[in-house]
Amino acid sequence: MDASASAEPGLQAAVVIPVYNHEEAIGPTLARVLEYGYPVLLVDDGSSAACRDELIRLDRHYGDKVRLLRLEQNGGKGAAVKVGLRRLLELGYSHGIQIDADGQHDLADLPRFMAMGAQHPQALISGYPRYDASVPALRYYARYLTHVWVWINTLSFRIKDAMCGFRLYPLARVVRLLDEEPCGNRMDFDPEVLVRWCWRGLPVVNLPTRVHYPLDGVSHFKAVRDNALISLMHTRLFFGMLVRLPAMLRRRCHG
Repeated sequence: MDASASAEPGLQAAVVIPVYNHEEAIGPTLARVLEYGYPVLLVDDGSSAACRDELIRLDRHYGDKVRLLRLEQNGGKGAAVKVGLRRLLELGYSHGIQIDADGQHDLADLPRFMAMGAQHPQALISGYPRYDASVPALRYYARYLTHVWVWINTLSFRIKDAMCGFRLYPLARVVRLLDEEPCGNRMDFDPEVLVRWCWRGLPVVNLPTRVHYPLDGVSHFKAVRDNALISLMHTRLFFGMLVRLPAMLRRRCHG
């Protein structure tokens, strides 16, 4: 796995997949990603023995196409993504594309994300879900609470969906952001990093993509813990927005 292997001209891009106890889904998901020729970094977020062993098997099976990074303790999806993005930058990649391990993302859209990244190399390309009938109704409607807060905290509708984990990051910019600002380690990571990205005046491109729920039926969203973390995140971001409000208004007036 090296940075010269990107399948999109102009990008040195690789895929990062955070994995926590998705031993049934990760094999088919990984096989589909590799069909498109992109190198993959698997980040094992302290999985159980069954998932750990499956990831080791996949790493050995695919050789140089796949790299495995194991975290000894579960730190959450956000923590795994952050470690993965930093590692890709260290390896010399310019861009990292984040996808989920459970097979919910339409991987046929990978070339579209990469092509859009080549057109807008300094932008964060954020997936905008188009759901099929498999989406749980409660999850579908509940996520709009987060959307409303994101729109308030950015004073804009630039972000069409803040929860989708299918996105392409310019690595130098996002790692700098992560080094300079706090972002959540669990399910609060995806919306928070987008809000903080927008606060910096950095470009976002929303790309429609189909989403199917999920291949193995395993969800690691903990209703009490993660809703509490997301609520605290929105509160923290709201007060951060108030501090930044004069600068944000000036930017809007001169934008």
